[in-house]
Amino acid sequence: MSGFTSKKRFLDTSMSFSTLITHENHQVYSNGNRLLASRVANDIDSSILPGLPDDVAKYCLALVPRRYLPAMGAVCKKWRSFLKTKEFITVRKLAGLLEEWLFVLTMDSEGKESHWVVLDCLGLKRQLLPPMPGSTKAGFGVVVLNGKLLVMAGYSVIDGTGTASADVYEYDCYLNSWSKLSAMNVARYDFACAEVNGKVYAAGGYGTGRDSLSSVEMYDPETGSWTLIESLRRPRWGCFACGFDGKLYVMGGRSTFTIGNSRFVEVYDPEKHTWCEMKNGRVMVTAHAVLGKKLFCMEWKNQRKLSIFNPEDNSWRTVAVPLTGNSNIDFRFGILDGKLLLFSSEEEPGYRTLLYDPNASPGSEWCTSEIKPSARCLCCVTIKA
Repeated sequence: MSGFTSKKRFLDTSMSFSTLITHENHQVYSNGNRLLASRVANDIDSSILPGLPDDVAKYCLALVPRRYLPAMGAVCKKWRSFLKTKEFITVRKLAGLLEEWLFVLTMDSEGKESHWVVLDCLGLKRQLLPPMPGSTKAGFGVVVLNGKLLVMAGYSVIDGTGTASADVYEYDCYLNSWSKLSAMNVARYDFACAEVNGKVYAAGGYGTGRDSLSSVEMYDPETGSWTLIESLRRPRWGCFACGFDGKLYVMGGRSTFTIGNSRFVEVYDPEKHTWCEMKNGRVMVTAHAVLGKKLFCMEWKNQRKLSIFNPEDNSWRTVAVPLTGNSNIDFRFGILDGKLLLFSSEEEPGYRTLLYDPNASPGSEWCTSEIKPSARCLCCVTIKA
């Protein structure tokens, strides 16, 4: 009975806590920042929940419904600090509360304004993210790290002058807010980036003055800083990256040592701090996504064929993309529930999203889905939070 009583106490506490957060939310926004400032000015060293051990209190916080989390972060510094940690995601995962969300960067029909939109697992709930700070950019990198969205570097035009950026912004879906992280060591755009073993890597691209780059740097969230590491063997731009088995793979794009697009795949081993290379990559990749332990690529030259890379034996195979629902060949990928979504980059009459299930029986891998962005899709990432 003791286990049942303990669990019931957790649930009763969390239910009362949800009510408290709803009440706090009303108080915070009805009375303004003066109430908040007077209550939490020096609370960073206080208990998370008075009268409860911190591990119990953290579990109670993790049980709060996701829609109340931004308000919860405004209650006190202690709670806000905990919401921003990797530990909070871990506790929610243990409690079985993580949900998959699609973060889609959309562009309006006139190509002037872009917005980040969040879709739930059914593609029904749509939420606009707050505008991202900084100037409008192209050629930036997007990575998911510890349940947060990172938008890095890029190319912007300010007062008629184009320049490469080293700025990095992070969106916290629990707090529904953007913050600026440490800048990269090298301003760059059209580069490769990926998360590997809890760290972010940025490789190659163009730098200031449109110089092609071979430099590579790594972001460690524990220290909050970027560090330059071993460079690529050759300058490379327009490439992309992914992580497999604790290693960084860089492929596609162009290189100063090749004519046309490069088939070289450069692989970095963080433990040995060394690069090696293969020559069986794909070129002119317009979309890519990692699903399970495989890489899925759409190549411009192959039109309606999906290329699938298996890192276990470094082999590729191709799968034909059906015409059902969509005649476009320019796709962006999304991932939900272990399935690959192919979003068209252009709106068409009667358009429906294509869905590929790698675990389906042969011949039934493809179907259509009602999930689709409300506007042109520029890029898409999945966050479990």
